[in-house]
Amino acid sequence: MKVNTAKQRLERGEAAMGTWLSMGNGPATRLLARSGFHWLTVDLEHTGTSWETAAWLFGAIADAGCVPLARVPANRHDHIKRALDCGAFGVVVPMVNSRQEALEAVAACRYPPVGTRSVGGNLHAMNFGAPAAEYYAGANQQILVVLQCEHIDSVNRADDIFSVPGIDAIFVGPNDLAASMRGPDGSPPSAKATAEAHAAILAACQRHKVAPGFHAMNAAEARHRVEQGWRFVAVSSDLKFMAEGASQALTTIGLQGAGELARY
Repeated sequence: MKVNTAKQRLERGEAAMGTWLSMGNGPATRLLARSGFHWLTVDLEHTGTSWETAAWLFGAIADAGCVPLARVPANRHDHIKRALDCGAFGVVVPMVNSRQEALEAVAACRYPPVGTRSVGGNLHAMNFGAPAAEYYAGANQQILVVLQCEHIDSVNRADDIFSVPGIDAIFVGPNDLAASMRGPDGSPPSAKATAEAHAAILAACQRHKVAPGFHAMNAAEARHRVEQGWRFVAVSSDLKFMAEGASQALTTIGLQGAGELARY
């Protein structure tokens, strides 16, 4: 049975770098799976990617030797179960704001007696290159559990949430976190308040020996976050890579349109 190499890196205290797949595109996913990223996350929360498409993408990523992850639409047992049964090696669970929600998310990723995941499917075993019986026996040790801290309520309850056994990484969603910190008039939080929230998350992860994660908007920020101590780091997205590459080309040759692409 294959091992989850991204999970192994985090357990060793190393950085695991990946990117976000929002396009649901097969050829783009196959290319990125061979580019050197440790993991790729298929985003099922903020895209129109179907479960059937996601299953094909998980297989393409696994077959390339990369680690396929899924950001599920919500913290629900059925979403987590389906993502794992379709062949993801782990899940990113959005908007986890309480200890109970964290407990439920972790349990949904584990087979009994330690969890509540139900037994079924075949794509999961295929992606791990194992017979079904071997997968069922080893999955609890290989599935990567990443919970998102993307609301100020989660920051304020960090010790309660991050101390739940079975969490591999906590992943900051910087945009939603900042949105939850807006003032009564809708004004954005100050740079100082945002930095303090990020620092509080990083410190809580370190206290509870959970890998801290962050979604960086570009390669320079990703490198900076790793230097700060963040270890589960997403770099941009497939869509943003394409838009930025096209924008750079248009700018270089002097054609209009670069400004429009830069918004995506």
